[in-house]
Formats: sequence, structure tokens, C-alpha cells
Amino acid sequence: MRSFIRIPRQPLIVPTQGTYAESAFHETTSGTSKPAASRRLALIAVFSALIAVCTIIAIPLPYPLFEITLAPAVYFALAVLVDKWDAFAATAIGGFVGELFNITARAGSPIYPFGMVWARAPEVLIIAWAANKGRRTLAFAMVLATVYETFAFLIPDWLFYTYALFGYSVGAEQTALGLALFDLGTLLDIAFIPVAFAIIAAAGLTFKRLGYRS
Repeated sequence: MRSFIRIPRQPLIVPTQGTYAESAFHETTSGTSKPAASRRLALIAVFSALIAVCTIIAIPLPYPLFEITLAPAVYFALAVLVDKWDAFAATAIGGFVGELFNITARAGSPIYPFGMVWARAPEVLIIAWAANKGRRTLAFAMVLATVYETFAFLIPDWLFYTYALFGYSVGAEQTALGLALFDLGTLLDIAFIPVAFAIIAAAGLTFKRLGYRS
């Protein structure tokens, strides 16, 4: 009787196809390895300097506002293009140095450079969270980061005006909260979101070649 079981002469290789999740994981882990430490330090130094310069090149605003700077376009894009902690460091250092120059050259409260750090550096972490979640989510994260920045300025300023700290003062016909509410002008930074997207589109491949995500 002829058997119905046939043994192939060569090993049978059954092609398998991984799941979408497995493919995405491989692409993510294989394409986002961090560059060497020396390259990361160099990038932090370069972008710290660039953010400092963009903070110095500021548009003065009427009192009690101080200025609007060009830096948001840079650190919005940097949060997407490189490792979040590299972007965080560059934003913190550049913002502090740039604002320190500003208050030295144009006067201002000594708390301003520290305000740049606590208000702007965490924005990078918010934006980096959405870096690989699509354009709409990324744009929303940039708006959310700007809202965070606004209240990171507004709430401390309210306290500083209330208790006359760091050179803050309230006039006879003014209130602490009324003066602090001028910080809502920080929401103008939302205008830099299209610029940040343009930078990401233009520089994405370059940063990917450097070993960063794109």
C-alpha cells in the first residue's frame, strides 16, 4: 500500500511573515541607535550656542512683557530630530546663556535666565513624546508645550509680583495677577510651529545619518 505521507528530499522551508508590531519594533530599534558620546556632546554644544543666539536675537515687547525670542523654532524641531535628553540639555543651556546676556545688556530680573530653564527645557520632553506619533499629534504636543511654557512663566510671576521678589513690583493701579496675565503673550510662540516643521523636513535625513531618529 502506498503511503500518503511523503518525505521531501530537501528540507522544506516555510516562509513566515512577522507581525506589523514586530516589523515596527525592528525598524525603531535598528534605526534609532544613539551616536557616539563625543558626537552627542558636540551637538549639544552647537545647538546650545544656536539657541543662545536665537534667544539674544529677541523682539522687545512693551512692559510688563519683556521679549519674544526666535529660539522656539529651533528647540521645537530639535526635540523631534535628536535624543530628548540631548535636546533638553541644549535648550536649558542655550536658554540660560542667551537670557543671561539679555539681562546683562538690556536689563531685567536676575530670575529670567532660570525662568528660561524651567519653562522651556521641559517643553522638549512634551514634544519628544509625540515625535513618532504623526504630524497632528506632534503639532498638538507643540501647542501643549507652549501652554505649559506660558503657565510656567505666569504662575511664578504672579507670586513674584505678589511678594515683590527678584525686582518685581506692582504699581498703585495695578494688581499682581493682572501683570502676570501679560505672560499669556507667550502663546505667540505657537506661530513658530510651522517653522519647526519646515526645519524637521529639511534636516531629518541629515540627523538620521548622524545616528538620530528622523
